[in-house]
Amino acid sequence: MSTLISSPHIHNGDSIRANMLSVILALMPATIVALYMFGWLAAFIIVLCVGGCMAMEWLCLAWMGRSTAPVGDGSAALTGLLLALTLPAAVPWWIPLIGCAVAIGLSKQVYGGLGHNPFNPALAARVVLLISFPLQMTSWITPMHLAAPVVDLYDFGQCWKLFWLGPEALGKSLDAITMASPLGHVRTEWTRGVGFAAAMHGYDYGWLDAFLGREAGSLGETSALALLLGGIYLLARHTITWHIPVSFIATVGLLAAVFHAINPEHFAPPMFHLLAGGLMLGAFYMATDPVTSPVTPKGQLAFGVGCGVLTWCIRSFGGYPEGVMFAILLMNSATPLLDRYLRPRVYGKGRRAAKAGGKGHD
Repeated sequence: MSTLISSPHIHNGDSIRANMLSVILALMPATIVALYMFGWLAAFIIVLCVGGCMAMEWLCLAWMGRSTAPVGDGSAALTGLLLALTLPAAVPWWIPLIGCAVAIGLSKQVYGGLGHNPFNPALAARVVLLISFPLQMTSWITPMHLAAPVVDLYDFGQCWKLFWLGPEALGKSLDAITMASPLGHVRTEWTRGVGFAAAMHGYDYGWLDAFLGREAGSLGETSALALLLGGIYLLARHTITWHIPVSFIATVGLLAAVFHAINPEHFAPPMFHLLAGGLMLGAFYMATDPVTSPVTPKGQLAFGVGCGVLTWCIRSFGGYPEGVMFAILLMNSATPLLDRYLRPRVYGKGRRAAKAGGKGHD
């Protein structure tokens, strides 16, 4: 006897795999820029992170006696790509592997897998790595086309030795092949009592260079243009909505504009905050994670504003030059509260019955 199932019977083709592939495709412009700027080092890190996260997902599922089919849904591959894009090009090989174990094992599977993790796995791994290995995680290699580097990043042999054996294998020191990121440089100068304008005077930096990607930083945070193109693609496909990225970016820009007008020597201008660091990467690709962000429009707006306020505060007053990852993780912890208190009104129920949890008429 067959079972009759009520309509509708139309499927829009949306799935976990389709959404993950959309985000991976949106990240391709930033990935291409990373390969152009950091050569073989970027390729090594990306391959190791993507492969490491997929392998760790398979190991965790097999160890728990569960189906390993979710390895192919794209979520582990996306986590690996996002993790790679948050790492400096100068990291040794073992740091990406530790990051994969933290992202998949401790930040995802320990909570029950995809859909149950309270924090973005790639960002959680990035924070653990930063706190555990601050020297390696804040050593930004000089991009290939920013200046004349002492290492040819397009030379496979040199990059292979640098990645697996360290700069000592090339007869170089870490300081010889690295430079400060814009945020790190400004923070260091501020601690010495140097204002923003004076700090940037001797630093090779321009708004156009930052927009296109000609600056030091993590693999995926250098080019605001590439990240914006991917973000527009996600918005056009309705993979994400505008609420979180727009409110996130606008809040950072507004706070930066107000306080820069009050004290331009201490507070960086809005364009610097918008183009430097991981703001675009976090706003479009990490803060919009559907598992760890609110589901209602009001909740998403509040989430984005909270991320923006925390990012600007950490950048301006905190001990770290970058605040995007900390801001998103802190707001991840507030997501259940935002979903509870900013959910839309349930129609068909009396106000008193809705508050009491009673059932009303449809």
